[in-house]
Formats: sequence, C-alpha cells, structure tokens
Amino acid sequence: MTGQGVAGETRMLIDGRLVAAASGATFDNINPATEEVLGHVADAGAVDMDRAIAAARRAFDHTDWSTNRAFRRHCLEQLQEALESERELLRAELVAEVGTPVAVTYMAQLEWPLEEGLLWPAKEIEQFAWERELPSSTLAGMNSRRLVWKEAVGVVGAILPWNYPFEVMISKLGPIVATGNTVVIKPAPDTPWNATRIGRLIAERTDIPAGVVNIVTSTDHLLGEQLTVDPRVDLISFTGSTATGQRIMEKGAATLKRVFLELGGKSAAIILDDADFATVVPAGMSVCMHAGQGCAMQTRMLLPRSRYDEGVELITAAMQNVPWGDPTDPANLMGPLISARQRDRVTGLIRTGIDEGAELVVGGAERPAGRERGFFVEPTLFIGVDNSMTIAQEEIFGPVLTVIPYEDDEDAVRIANDSKYGLAGAIHSASTERGMAMARRIRTGSLAVNASLWYGADSPYGGYKNSGIGRQNGIEGFEQYLETKAISVPLV
Repeated sequence: MTGQGVAGETRMLIDGRLVAAASGATFDNINPATEEVLGHVADAGAVDMDRAIAAARRAFDHTDWSTNRAFRRHCLEQLQEALESERELLRAELVAEVGTPVAVTYMAQLEWPLEEGLLWPAKEIEQFAWERELPSSTLAGMNSRRLVWKEAVGVVGAILPWNYPFEVMISKLGPIVATGNTVVIKPAPDTPWNATRIGRLIAERTDIPAGVVNIVTSTDHLLGEQLTVDPRVDLISFTGSTATGQRIMEKGAATLKRVFLELGGKSAAIILDDADFATVVPAGMSVCMHAGQGCAMQTRMLLPRSRYDEGVELITAAMQNVPWGDPTDPANLMGPLISARQRDRVTGLIRTGIDEGAELVVGGAERPAGRERGFFVEPTLFIGVDNSMTIAQEEIFGPVLTVIPYEDDEDAVRIANDSKYGLAGAIHSASTERGMAMARRIRTGSLAVNASLWYGADSPYGGYKNSGIGRQNGIEGFEQYLETKAISVPLV
C-alpha cells in the first residue's frame, strides 16, 4: 500500500515466507510529522509469534546454519547488496514513518549503519578466534590437550525501538547472523516498515534459509514478553527504556534467559574552563537532532561557574536558532516526536521543570505556533538547573537541554556521575591530557573527548548502571551472541 509517495511492505517474514497475520488484522502506520496514515502492516498475535519462534528453533536445531560460516558470510553480503539497491526508498521510508529529518539519514539513521553494520560482522566471521588452545595439562595424572570453542547461543529474540529503528536492527541482525544464531525480531509498532522491507529483501534477494530470520510486527507489546518467557528462546537482545529492560530481566529469570539490554541515558557534556566556548558550547544544540530522541544525547550541559554567564548566552542563542520543522527539508536538524503519547510525556516533563524552579529560557510551548498537525515540541532550554531536579535525572527523550553550573573539576565529575544512568557523555578541554584524565573517572559506557566520535560497527556500545547490560557492536557485541565450551582430549 502506498501513502504520501512511500510504499511499505505490509507482510511479515515467518519461516521464510512473507505472510499476513493469522487473524488477518492490520494496523495503521502513522506519519508523525503530519498525523496522516501512510499505510498498514500485519498486526500479529500470539499464534504468529509462536510460529516464528518454532521456525527459528527448527532452523537452529536441524540445519547446518550455526556451523556453516562461509555460507553465513555469503548471505550477509547478499543482504547488503539488496539494501544498497533500495537505499533511497529506505531513506524516504524512514523520513515518513520515523519523522527523522532527511539530514539525519546521512548519519546514524541510515548511512553509517548501512556502510558497515552487516559487512563488519561478515568479515569478522573469518577473523574471529572461534577456537583457541590452552596449555596442555597433567592434572590428576592425565595428559590432556585443552581447547576452547565458541558456538552460537541459539534462538535470539530481538526487540527494537522506534527512534533509530534501522540502525538498531542492523546492529543486532549483523552479529546475530554472523555468529550462527537464528532470530525472531519484533519491531516497534510505531516504525514497522523499515523492518518489513528487510524481511522482503531477505525472502526475495538472499539465500538465508527459512526460519533463520523472522520479523513479527504487532501493536501488542506483550508479544515481546512472549519472546522473553518462551523456553525455546535462548537470549533476548533489547534496546529501549530502562523500565522495559527491568521487566525483561524479571520475566526472563524463570528460564535463566541471557539478556543484552541497551537502555536509557542522561548523558553529560562537561565544558571545562579552558575550552573554546565559542566553538564548543553552541554545539550543545545538537541535543535537538531528531527531536532529542536518542539515548546517547548529551542532555545535561555542565558549565563552570567562572564562565557560566558566557556559556548560557552562547547556548541560548544556539537553541533559539535550531533549524526545525518539516523532516523532508534537508535544512532541518529536528522534526517531530514519534507520537502524541511521546509529545505529551515530553511536555509534561517540561512543566515539571518549571514547577521545580528551573528557569525556562527557550521553547516549552505545549504546541508550537503554526503546528496544528504533527507531534512537534519546540527546542527547549532550561538554565539554573540543580542536578537533583527531575529534568536533570529523568530521560526526557525530547529536544530539551538542561544547563547545570559546577564549581571545579571535582564537582563536575560528581555531578556527571550523580545519575542512575551511565551511557555516554563528552568532555571538552584545551588540554587533551586533562580531558582524558577526567574521562577515566566518568562512569559511562562511551565518552567523547573534544571533537571526536567513538561510533562504529567495531566499537562496543552500551552502558553502566541503569543504562544496560552488555554491549552492542564490536568484539564485545559479537561475543555476547556466543556460548563458550571447554574441551579436553588425551594428549597424543
């Protein structure tokens, strides 16, 4: 079905076939910038999820998928070629269903993961140490040769978010397939089409066997829980809210299910007193990119009290000039939030910030002037924020920046670490040595010192504390989809 010039795949991928829901039910895919219906997609139920899990289990247990490394690389390269052939269709689709500015698709929303999200793990199939040998042993009088093998976990349940759906899906799918697992993927109901497109390409353009990859779309969030409690599923790979991650751990405990959880964040950008304020501080407006819907966004800006007024003046001017609006306009950095529910959550937290005494200096309107349609919130800046305030502690997931003063380096470290989250952050200083020394003291999974970027398929991504368990991407992310087996044989 087409809508607003974008054609979406309505069918799911289950056991190698493109199918409708067993019930025939569908749900609407909504454009968050216009609130118009783009089209529809299959609305799966428990029967469909059960079929998908059974197919993934059968493909893992009864084929050579988990041991045929050369074939897995071949399949990943096929899928890469297929995705590249539909790059521009995918770009338009992401803008329409995610509300992402088209400019952001040339970064993490599409281009960066498409460049290496499948190809890096495909290459790692040949380079990874699948086996290693330990020193021989004479323990208990037995001469033993000892080996360590790495083997696929089994069936993975992958549950996706709506903010960067293609990026997260590719970052999960590449390592899961490369390591020899099978998978059932549940996309977020807000952004289903990029996932069903991949399902169609897998079915039509690759040799991936039936059941290896299954994609189940649904408005029922409990279908994700079905993956969590089913004993046929060996591991859950989840990206989303901390509250949902906690529930996954709780429900998965009954089957001792392994989990990878990439959760929320409340990252700090620490501007040290020797930094180039004119360059560094205005860049804080990047918190508005994609309407602030990113878990690694640096939503707390820490300014030294000695230069606080200077910094506030610079960031205020920057936030007042964020280019936002129509996501199809290449000049815009910011589009809408994903849904009315998310917009209401963000505006509710903005009201809380005002009620708790933070000073609102930019934005904050319930509905921006001239935006009768679309789930828009203005770029919003709070100053005079105390780190104990709700807006400094809770993940807002909207275009909201809080500015917090600090006294000295010790105080900056204290404030940055005074959070239940520990996902990302940044430090800016004229001295790289000073910045690196501070970086060792910040409790986060990733950190950028000065003008640098850690992102990449080879770079592990995840968090400390309530920001998650495990890592996505890199060797660490590759290995989390593997089991470890120790083997001994008589030494000849």
